[in-house]
Amino acid sequence: MKLRKSWLPAHVLAWLYALLLLVPLYYLLVSAFKTNDQIFAAPFSLPTSLSPRNFGHAFTTAGLGSAIVSSALVTAVALLVTVVLAVPAAFAVARSEGAFGAAAERIFSLGFLVPTFAALFPTFLLAAATGLFHTRLFMTLFLPATALPLAVVILVQFMRTIPREMEEAARLDGATTLALLRHVYTPLCLPGIATVVLLNFLSFWNEYLYSLVIIGPAPHQRTVQVALPTLRALTGTDYGVLTAGTVLTLIPVWVVYTVLQKRMQQALVSGAVKM
Repeated sequence: MKLRKSWLPAHVLAWLYALLLLVPLYYLLVSAFKTNDQIFAAPFSLPTSLSPRNFGHAFTTAGLGSAIVSSALVTAVALLVTVVLAVPAAFAVARSEGAFGAAAERIFSLGFLVPTFAALFPTFLLAAATGLFHTRLFMTLFLPATALPLAVVILVQFMRTIPREMEEAARLDGATTLALLRHVYTPLCLPGIATVVLLNFLSFWNEYLYSLVIIGPAPHQRTVQVALPTLRALTGTDYGVLTAGTVLTLIPVWVVYTVLQKRMQQALVSGAVKM
């Protein structure tokens, strides 16, 4: 009983925090099925109809179909490049001993110190100089560069927890360095890789500033975060349509999180056990 009483404040705070997260989500979902008059008259009431009119209007008006495809393409390729580069880089840093390994890890950590806005103008000049301005190809190369510092640092911590005895046993069986990375380190670091993929997916999918400047607002290649604000109007915004478009952009995030949440929970639990 004493244990339950001691945990009561933690449970209360956890439920209050969950409520704070659920209230905006509930407001967003019910507003997606309402008109402006219904939203302002009774913002938290249930909709009188579940008509998909707002979703269809948002999909066609903002061109969300092509925008979602564009965002999915940029995000998927950028994630693939990030993982392909981060895993071997983390493997090399984790296996390095002495001052070299520590220096390499600190160099990657310096990437956290670069502000987003500070790199905007140099990035614009680089895109123009390479002839990749207003192309999605540049974003698929630029986004991994911004994600590599955190990805490498996270994976290095996972790889350093793998016993060296496993590596020595694989070496005795004739495993090469590439085979060691592929068959020993990578499978054991899947929770860390899932964490890197999930964190960077959220960052890449929600990226707005660089997508607006580099890719541009052209309807045939703009990303979903650039397309969504076009639902706003100076003469009067239909907030039901706007919230419906927002819900459509959140569906891929929910799907990816649902797929990767177990792996990420494994990463968090294993990190707590190691501590």
